[in-house]
Parts: sequence; structure tokens; C-alpha cells
Amino acid sequence: MGAGGPVLGASAGLAPGLWLVATPIGNLGDLSSRAVVTLRGAELILCEDTRVTAPLLARHGISAPLQPLHDHNEAREVPRLLERLLGGARIALVSDAGTPLVSDPGYRLARAAMEAGAPVSAVPGPNAAVMALTLSGLPPQPFLFMGFLPPREGARAEAIGRLRAAEGAGLAATLIFFEAPHRLAECLASLAAGFGDRPAAVARELTKRFEEVRRASLPELAAHYATHPARGEIVVVVGPAPETTGGAEEVDDRLRAALAAGQSLRDAAAMVAAATGLPRRQVYARALELGREDG
Repeated sequence: MGAGGPVLGASAGLAPGLWLVATPIGNLGDLSSRAVVTLRGAELILCEDTRVTAPLLARHGISAPLQPLHDHNEAREVPRLLERLLGGARIALVSDAGTPLVSDPGYRLARAAMEAGAPVSAVPGPNAAVMALTLSGLPPQPFLFMGFLPPREGARAEAIGRLRAAEGAGLAATLIFFEAPHRLAECLASLAAGFGDRPAAVARELTKRFEEVRRASLPELAAHYATHPARGEIVVVVGPAPETTGGAEEVDDRLRAALAAGQSLRDAAAMVAAATGLPRRQVYARALELGREDG
């Protein structure tokens, strides 16, 4: 169903198919009236965690059956759900918070439904990545949403290195990442090592009582959160690559940013080497020289 799909109203039944319904990312008042009508008309509501979705539905008097759909059971459940959709069922899919499929389960089912010719539509609504982008003060387009970086330091540095390689080939976009609060400081340190002294923002608890957006350079943010542990849901936004980069000067800037973010000389050299593709021994030698010069 495209833009000319069925209009939902109090007296109109929900059309058969799979409905991707956005839910609040914090403030329960952000569930739209159209989302409420859609969920009330569904025969089945798929969700990540029934303990999260059930209170939201109860608040709006929605009594449709709930069924978990997550990374561990999605592949197994898709054939049965697809059979129901092809039989004319009305099924809604929600995530714990925000827009379904965006760093959340549901892609396998949605893709299978589309390929089988089952109707698929969506009810738009809250999205933490886009909200953080609009509040970051950084260029809003183009932007690249990357989801979560790898949790391990080496893999994270490699992922950042691939982004830097893409930037070297011409990519110039504001970058958006999700991150867990207990990994925020080390994530920011890796970003500072990989991207240098770039403007960035950390947005947390969006739409909630303690909403906060902190705007500063990556090294400054890394230093702040190294001593001020964060809480809540977090989005990190990083400004686009500058138009020109300066070879050896860029390596120096990255090393200084990593060291300012609290990394050891060895770790800073390793992360900058991964980000730039330069030999680790060469970068470490330069880090030693900088240590003597700046000391």
C-alpha cells in the first residue's frame, strides 16, 4: 500500500496486512491517535517485550493479543505469521520504543511479507535518531544512521576506520550512532581517536523528564563522560568530515584528541592506526614524539 492506502477512522475497519506502528521513545503522550486506532483494529500485536508494550496498550484501552517477536524467535515465527497475513489477518508490529525495524527486530517479517505480496504499511511517529539530529545543531543533511558500533574496542576502531575510508573517498555526512550508557565514554574515546576534534552532540533521555543534549567536540565529550557516567537511552551525533584533511597534521590531531580523551599512548596509537590505515608502529612512533613535544 502506498501513499493512497486506506484511511483509518473511528468507523473504518483496519485494512488487512502488516502495520508497522511507531511508539513513544519516552513520553507516553507521543503515541498518535492514528496509532491508537490502528492498534485497536489489529487482531494481533507483535512486540519486543510484552512487559514494555502491555502497559502502553492498557493506558489506551487496547486489548488485542500480544506476541513477542525478537531476534531470537523472528526467523522461526516468520512462516506462521506470513501464512496469517496472506490469509487476510490484520497484524501490527511495534518495538519497545520508536519506529519499528530501526535497530529493532521486524525486518525479516516485513521483508518476507513484501516479497510474498502481503500488504505492508506504517503509522509514523517518534524516532530517537532523527530527533537527536534535529537537536544536535549539526548539519541535518545528508546524514548517515549507523545504529550501534561494535562493543569491543578493536572491532569498534575498525568500523570507525571504514567510515574514515569512506570519507576519504568523498563521504561528507553527519553520522548518527546509538550507544548503551555503560559504553558511552569508551565509544566517545574511540570516536575522538578516529575522527579527531570534530563537533558532536550526545543526546539522552529524549522526550523524558531529564532530557539532555550536550554539544561539544568529541574529545571534550569523551573527557566529560569519562568522569560523569551517563544514564538512559543515548544517541551520539558526529559532524561531517571537514572539506580538507592534512595527512601528517591529521594524524597528529587524531592522536592529540585520543590522548585528551584519556587514552593511553599505546591505545591512542592503535585506534588512530585502525582509523587511518597507517602502520601501527609508525603511528606509535609519532605518538611518542608528540608526547615528548607536548610534555
